[in-house]
Amino acid sequence: MNPINLFKLFLTFFFTILFCSTYSQQPYFPDSTWQTKKPTELKMNAALLDSAVSFAIRNETKTDYDLRIANLKAFANEPDFKIAGPMRERGKPAGIILKNGYIVAQWGDVKRVDMTFSVTKSYLSTLAGLALDNHIIKNIDDRVNEYVWDGKFEGDHNSKITWRHLLTQSSDWSGCLFDVCDWADRPPRQGTIDDWKNRKLLEPGTAFEYNDIRVNLLAYSLLQVWRKPLPVILREKIMDPIGASTSWRWHGYDNSFVNVDGMMIESVSGGGHFGGGLFINTLDHARFGLLFLRKGKWKNKQLISEQWVNAVNKPSAANRSYGLMWWTNEENRLGNVSKNIYSADGFGGNFIVVDNEHDLVIVVRWLEPNKIGEMVRLVINAAENK
Repeated sequence: MNPINLFKLFLTFFFTILFCSTYSQQPYFPDSTWQTKKPTELKMNAALLDSAVSFAIRNETKTDYDLRIANLKAFANEPDFKIAGPMRERGKPAGIILKNGYIVAQWGDVKRVDMTFSVTKSYLSTLAGLALDNHIIKNIDDRVNEYVWDGKFEGDHNSKITWRHLLTQSSDWSGCLFDVCDWADRPPRQGTIDDWKNRKLLEPGTAFEYNDIRVNLLAYSLLQVWRKPLPVILREKIMDPIGASTSWRWHGYDNSFVNVDGMMIESVSGGGHFGGGLFINTLDHARFGLLFLRKGKWKNKQLISEQWVNAVNKPSAANRSYGLMWWTNEENRLGNVSKNIYSADGFGGNFIVVDNEHDLVIVVRWLEPNKIGEMVRLVINAAENK
């Protein structure tokens, strides 16, 4: 054979092998139909993975199936507590485990739409990240009163609050929103209403307090800057591009409609404390978790910046176990596993767990909450013991 032709043949062969190798290493993203693989195909221990699934099914949450009753019990200590948004009965345990993007295990009714309570906060956080990406918010360390000037962030204390303070639940914002005041949300077990109302306010950014009124204030503030319903933004920029179903819904309260440019728009809630929040199925949660596992990229499009994805699980100053509305493992909340694992957590045992090291997403619905650490360790064991 002519040496030149031989050289051309060699180059063709070389680049074919290179292309095939590169192509085969491209991460998998599901289309409308999600591919399932056997654990052994992805070097996971099938028996150990089965044990993890059995563990999730056996350890169903003790939360009442009637979630209205569950809420009324959980928040009975709150003055004049009432349910202001929609609710529905919960389903049975369900879940999905993704390895390298493929489904390697699932259980329960993964298409059932259920309340997800504070997992909603991680979706809300995403709307803040998109606002940064789109330059609607310049910096999360900006004071919110530079963007929202309707009186919510006035006064010596509230005027200091930044977007970061709201995202890390460290603002100690003082006020009322949609007929509920901050002091009435998870008040101390001791003291009187007057004590709670007249407490000493803490410097924003110095103390963590889980408080849904302030989370709802973040949703309200993001509505003020986006000027469109937050569920519409989420659907257009995240949920439709990742192939989520059309069954999910995001609700606020009966009285949380606000006037935005002459239109009455519902300000959604960041959880199901008073009802409302995100109603979503397990498959859609898994797609959302996979988006974060892939650093905000879906197929060939960067939907949310990698910078934001890397920021959400960084420990905050007021609570090292909490980032930007995602929970970190910095203080071993999930036990002795990687500190780089992070999760979205919701009342009643709802979780999305992201593990970059093992290329895993674990979605669990209605697991007894104190069992999530053991569940994660079981799945990791299946990934490490091939």
